Amino acid sequence: MVNEVKTLAFWRAVLAELIGMTLFVFTGISAAIGNQNRGYPDQEVKVALAFGLATATLVQSLGHISGGHLNPAVTLGLLFSSQISALRAVLYVVAQMLGAIAASGIVFGIMPARTDSLGLNKLNGVTAAQGFAIEFLLTLQLVVCVIATTDNRRQDVSGSGPLAIGLSVGLGHLAGISYTGCGMNPARSFGPAVILHVYWAGPVTGGLVAAFLYNLLLNPKCEGLSERIRVFCYGTEDQVYHQPVTLIVLVWVYNDSG
Repeated sequence: MVNEVKTLAFWRAVLAELIGMTLFVFTGISAAIGNQNRGYPDQEVKVALAFGLATATLVQSLGHISGGHLNPAVTLGLLFSSQISALRAVLYVVAQMLGAIAASGIVFGIMPARTDSLGLNKLNGVTAAQGFAIEFLLTLQLVVCVIATTDNRRQDVSGSGPLAIGLSVGLGHLAGISYTGCGMNPARSFGPAVILHVYWAGPVTGGLVAAFLYNLLLNPKCEGLSERIRVFCYGTEDQVYHQPVTLIVLVWVYNDSG
């Protein structure tokens, strides 16, 4: 972990998650609150497209820097898939949460006076248990999509990974907006999660189960426990760049004759 933290690439990746989540939440909730006729079906399609297209765009833009997680549930899924270290996962989640808070603050500052919400998720005609099940399944399909699409053992993926992930997010919103507002993302649902814990429990559990389902049943990995522990502690080899962070000290030397 120490070697990973000493690299510029590591901190660029954390910054990319912060910026990416800020842009993701800003575009998503702006679409959600930008129309007073929020009860019409076309509004659901608009919001689903906004979140899906934002995901595809930002994953394509930032994926080479941080992996383009933009979701704590995805980060946890990749952690338990032995693709990132525990330290990277923790700092990614912190950056994602801060980005979501920043975006919500920006929207709150610029939104029209007639708007009385920030697109907060809420249960609509379903119980907390039903909402948990919906959020669990929607997040499950998303994280399975992310893990399967980015699986470097596959040779059959010839299309766009970011587009597939964006479509998965859009699909989840189309299916879940009417019932839970479609969280699928603990950072995006940070505010409502304080009151309705379903928006944390469903996505987080869905992400973890997706990782185990894909890596243990659908396409098992052959590495042993020691390799998994190594990734958990230190990250993968391509994440630990030999790019140490150094302090550049400028020393001005004056001589008496000078």
